[in-house]
Amino acid sequence: MFKNDLLAGHRILITGGGTGIGRSIGHHFLTLGAEIVICGRREAVLEQTATELAAATGGKVQYKPCDIRDAAQVEGLCDWIWAEAPLTGLVNNAAGNFIAQSETLSPRAVDAVLNIVLHGSAYMTLNCGKRWLDAGQRGNVLSIITTYAWTGSAFVVPSAMAKAGVLAMTRSLAVEWGGRGIRLNAIAPGPFPTAGAWERLVPKPELAAIFESQNPQKRVGRHDELANLAAFLMSDAVGFINGEVVTIDGGEWLQGAGQFNFVGEHMSPADWQALRSKK
Repeated sequence: MFKNDLLAGHRILITGGGTGIGRSIGHHFLTLGAEIVICGRREAVLEQTATELAAATGGKVQYKPCDIRDAAQVEGLCDWIWAEAPLTGLVNNAAGNFIAQSETLSPRAVDAVLNIVLHGSAYMTLNCGKRWLDAGQRGNVLSIITTYAWTGSAFVVPSAMAKAGVLAMTRSLAVEWGGRGIRLNAIAPGPFPTAGAWERLVPKPELAAIFESQNPQKRVGRHDELANLAAFLMSDAVGFINGEVVTIDGGEWLQGAGQFNFVGEHMSPADWQALRSKK
């Protein structure tokens, strides 16, 4: 649906780009002419993904391990990237999440989510933004959030807190930086299955069946649908979209706010204990 040179000339960093949604977005960006850089904590995964994406698309893929929870590592990553050429865009995709009864959460469990989603996204956005502003260059930041950033949701409270913060950052900086050539937008996905994350969020088959069909379309999203939306928002063709969050959830949040509210009716005390014992 897009011209194959839609993102030609773009150099885009995707956090958490080695797996899942980040990998799917990166693949699509490459087919549209972009160069991409992917980062994550597992170098072997990044190397394999970079090799496979480059072979599949013929595009340029670079990678570097980075724990975005560490501001010094973020600074080092950006120094390494800019040593070759500036970025034109950033996708804040890296995330961490799990379901839990909130009264059982330890401070470490809360920090595990907030440090990746909120602090990591802020460190990365501010670091890239500072460089763009200092050089008088244009930039584009796209953050992957969730609909419960504005509705809240039971059983994923740290994630709801963190994603709400990323949405607030997006809207705030869209105003502060928009006049200086930097756009910020967000995507709020519904259920898009990814390996690993799915097991932490819907650990029982009956939960997965409910989660995957509790929207008017009665299906999960396809990664290509989300990647198409990301490409649209990252392209120069829609340069007047700034400070917006676009929902892609089949109408789920309109049908019933609080994405994980249903979990409480289907998890017994034994189920919760078994889930805690796996961590």
